[in-house]
Amino acid sequence: MSLKILSITLLLLSVCVCCHSSEDSAPPERNAPCCPAVTTIDMSPEVVGETYHELPARPPCVKAILFNTEYGQLCADPDAQWVKDLTAKMRKV
Repeated sequence: MSLKILSITLLLLSVCVCCHSSEDSAPPERNAPCCPAVTTIDMSPEVVGETYHELPARPPCVKAILFNTEYGQLCADPDAQWVKDLTAKMRKV
């Protein structure tokens, strides 16, 4: 009887480990940042760091340039002139 309980316990533990492992191997897009809207107002003084991310449009997300600021991430319009000027001085990640 105890061998049967041990076998069932090991089986359940294996299933739990498999399920937990598969959650970690989700595609990167699943946790990708999303910008539902962008700013066109010049926020360049707020930008910190020397890198930025380009985000594609994937509804409900819009095409955006993602900057880091002291207060969090900033979604900016890639067609805004201040964004073009700033990204020319930075490194794309």
